[in-house]
Amino acid sequence: MVRRITGFSKLTKEEKIDWLVKAFFNQQSITKDTLKKYWNTDEKLQTLHDDFIENTISNFYLPYGVAPNFSVNGNEYTIPMVIEESSVVAAASLVGKFWSTRGGFKATVLGTTKIGQVHFMYKGNKDELRSYFSKIKGELIASTAAITKNMRKRGGGLLAIELKDKTEDLDNYYQLHVSFETKDSMGANFINSCLEVIAAKFEKEDIQIVMSILSNYVPECLVRAEVSCSVEELVAGTAEIDPYEYAEKFKTAVDIANIEPHRAVTHNKGIMNGIDAVVLATGNDFRAIESCAHAYAAKDGTYKSLTHCEVKDGVFRFWIEIPLALGTVGGLTALHPMAKLSLELLQNPSAEELMKIIAVAGLAQNFAALRALTTTGIQKGHMKMHLMNILNQLGANAEEKEIVVKYFDSKPVSHSAVHDYYKQIKLKI
Repeated sequence: MVRRITGFSKLTKEEKIDWLVKAFFNQQSITKDTLKKYWNTDEKLQTLHDDFIENTISNFYLPYGVAPNFSVNGNEYTIPMVIEESSVVAAASLVGKFWSTRGGFKATVLGTTKIGQVHFMYKGNKDELRSYFSKIKGELIASTAAITKNMRKRGGGLLAIELKDKTEDLDNYYQLHVSFETKDSMGANFINSCLEVIAAKFEKEDIQIVMSILSNYVPECLVRAEVSCSVEELVAGTAEIDPYEYAEKFKTAVDIANIEPHRAVTHNKGIMNGIDAVVLATGNDFRAIESCAHAYAAKDGTYKSLTHCEVKDGVFRFWIEIPLALGTVGGLTALHPMAKLSLELLQNPSAEELMKIIAVAGLAQNFAALRALTTTGIQKGHMKMHLMNILNQLGANAEEKEIVVKYFDSKPVSHSAVHDYYKQIKLKI
């Protein structure tokens, strides 16, 4: 069977599917039915989805859930989350309710500056390059006027241009480091358009432009979210746990993530469970958010926790500082019906407000994970959801699920154990 093809992009959707199922799948009719099952019955909506990317043959659905009872700076939110991992939404919901009775979450945007760079090579005299940059800098800024006009009306635009000498790291390598304010837009297209105009204006015979591109590392587009309460409130109603012992244990878990990269990666992955879920739900770029967050976690030369904890004078404090470059206008936020719905659910926030909400979601998820790890263990809640996934795979009905769930209430869950017990009850029912 030949599995190479030319002109694939020019085929219709049906023709693409026909070629794929014949070339790669044994059960061709079942595969075809599965792909078509996930088409949207609304033809106009399906066409919209088809146009988001190239070579679309179907849709890949992820669960869309909500976590209610979040209080952020005194405002009440129900947070939309798109994620496939068991227990994430449940954990966020529990933590939202927990902190809503302890003063809620406080969040502050510390900066919104975004970055773009023109990378170039230059072999000549450094003083001459600096002189040329100083002379042409005003013209570089002016060259973007047509592009920045509307953004400037909204209070954004190009903020500054710097010449950076990077020749110690790479021979003959320099860059124009450009900072921007893009307000409620994520700003990728805006920034890249400005950079290309600047590069064209700056380039001359002895300056070789390599590339012009925004950076997804935005350490000055920063938000802080935190919670605090008295140590006693941290475990109110749980008599068997000493509050001060628990608070110190929680803090130690964060301290470990600050000095042990193996733990920090998993620790921060849990934070991103919450962050990515809301980023996806609002039509933002989770890959950019992920890469930036992890770069920020390693900014001091060692990969560390994105969250911090302090227990002092009887008060427990837990906070996160994280860069988040987000948009609430443009891109998929304006096109994807579910992204628009999510933003409406969040009361149509500005980009800064969305930064606060998403940082809170990450902090909440980390709090939930650390609370479980330092008390009952992470598996208790996680395996409850995993049990239902196994039962769904086995095709269990409602009565069978009830029997199995009750049986495993105080027993460890594994796929083989559930499978064996399910076989037993099938023989009895």
